[in-house]
Amino acid sequence: MWWSIRKKLIFFLIAATVIPFGLANALTYYHTTEALTRKFVATGHVVIENGKADIASYLADFSYIPTSLYFYTPLMNVFRDGVSSNMTNNQKEINRILGYLYNSRPEIEQMHLYIHNGKDSYTNYHSTLSARGYYENVMEHPYYRELSERLDFTIIEPPHEIYSYNNLSIIPNSQKKPVLSFHNVIRDIPADRALAFLSVDIELSRVKSILERLYDPTTEDFYLMNEKGVVVYSSDETLIGTTNHQDWFTALKKGPEASQSLEWKDRDFSGVIVFDQFSEPHKDWYIVKRIPYHVLYQSARETTLMNILIGLFSLVFVVLATMWVSYKFTAPINVLIANMKNVEKGQFSADFDSLGNDEFGLLGRHFKMMIAKINHLIEREYKLEIEKKSTQLSVLQSQINPHFLYNALQSIGTLALKHQAAHVYSLLTSLAKMMRYSINMQEDFVTLSSEVQHAKAYLSLQKQRFDDRFDYGLKIEPEAEAIQVPKMILQPIVENCFKHGFDQWEGKAFIGVEACKRKDRLCITIRDNGIGMAQEEAAKIQDGLFNNIAPKEGSVGLKNIYDRLQIYYPHEAGMLIRTTEGKGFEVSMEIPLIPPRRLET
Repeated sequence: MWWSIRKKLIFFLIAATVIPFGLANALTYYHTTEALTRKFVATGHVVIENGKADIASYLADFSYIPTSLYFYTPLMNVFRDGVSSNMTNNQKEINRILGYLYNSRPEIEQMHLYIHNGKDSYTNYHSTLSARGYYENVMEHPYYRELSERLDFTIIEPPHEIYSYNNLSIIPNSQKKPVLSFHNVIRDIPADRALAFLSVDIELSRVKSILERLYDPTTEDFYLMNEKGVVVYSSDETLIGTTNHQDWFTALKKGPEASQSLEWKDRDFSGVIVFDQFSEPHKDWYIVKRIPYHVLYQSARETTLMNILIGLFSLVFVVLATMWVSYKFTAPINVLIANMKNVEKGQFSADFDSLGNDEFGLLGRHFKMMIAKINHLIEREYKLEIEKKSTQLSVLQSQINPHFLYNALQSIGTLALKHQAAHVYSLLTSLAKMMRYSINMQEDFVTLSSEVQHAKAYLSLQKQRFDDRFDYGLKIEPEAEAIQVPKMILQPIVENCFKHGFDQWEGKAFIGVEACKRKDRLCITIRDNGIGMAQEEAAKIQDGLFNNIAPKEGSVGLKNIYDRLQIYYPHEAGMLIRTTEGKGFEVSMEIPLIPPRRLET
């Protein structure tokens, strides 16, 4: 059995285990990932806020270096008057301030001072003061030109390889390293006239030490970028000094100002981004931390994987337990099914003692009681009923109307007096055939052709009797002639036509017999042109056939034939009566093509 109870038990018990477990795992994984995302965003904001404050304070320290010069009046006079106004003293002031500023912070790599009055230029590289230089095309330097065009006092140049200002510093190739430059303008306060430019180059170790505390280099990405996307610092050092043109950075800048996190997924990165934007004086700088989903959700995946492994072991246990339970549960059912199949084959016995003490055991005991009762019915009632039906069939088949025999013999005697012996012989032959056919009790079923020949013999005798006042017609399809039908189902109906249809009939009588095969049914129609009957009377006869009502004297033949058909073909054969008063009578029968198993006498 393809979809047995055992398979259903296994399927539904597995489903009852897998579906809730799978849903629980899915929901747990979803909520865990959501919690991890929220936790990363929350902690990331705190870390970035603290880091932003630290790095902003550090950058501000270098931005404030030039402000100390405004309080040193001798140096400011040098800036206003130029170095040439007092070469000896002014040169000492320049050397003193460059040495002091250089030694104020250990991460300073180089300083450059340009004095506009006289276009003098000085550098201090690794505590080595350069000679006085003349910087005629100072505005070719992009940041000096930008400072002269803006009101800002300081511009930060993103990380770049250290270079010599005005070719005054001698920097070996081996000493060239990335530096961050602070370019400052010193103005004649309160006027806006630029007096000097001061550039401070710092190496990135201090910036790196501050920012390294803000991320995990093994799992997270970190960026510090200016407003143009130039990377000031990154966890990937190869990106320092490059410009970030990635889509996620564009989306980050275009997002709502209140938003400080972003979930991103593309070909290069899939994860969560936490960021913040600096305020003045480093407006539009961005500090960004990223973590991929596969790292962020690693603990959730490990937990889910562990749950899945536990679930698989549980599933194996459930499958084995289900198979054992289903076997124990369905074994009594299989025993009952096997015994029922034996009953279907006619073996009315049970080959089991007990199916247990539960509901199956109760079902088994009732099954054995049912088998015993069936055996009792077969022995005492069913066989008696078969015997009764067989006797009834024999009686029905052997019925021949004595009135017909009388009239037939009278016709034979009359013809013997008036006609030649050949006609007498023909009548006797037809009568003999009918007698032999009726008396033969060995066969319950005959071919339709044999049944038609029997009816034809009867019609031939009636033709001799009524001569020109009667005629008949037989229309039998050839493929229907070999079909097996119950014996004696045509002649009694034909006889009724003479008994009831042609009684007091003055016209020429006609009886027609037709038979054809329609799909899986044999259709037989017998009609006459006799006096017929009223519709109400025909309806009573039809109801008597269907509802097993005892017929009146004139309908015994039809009732006998209908009962026989129902005995042989329970609920499969049919008989229909059609009549119109004064316009004849018609009986139609439908019989299955395949005869049933014959009843034993």
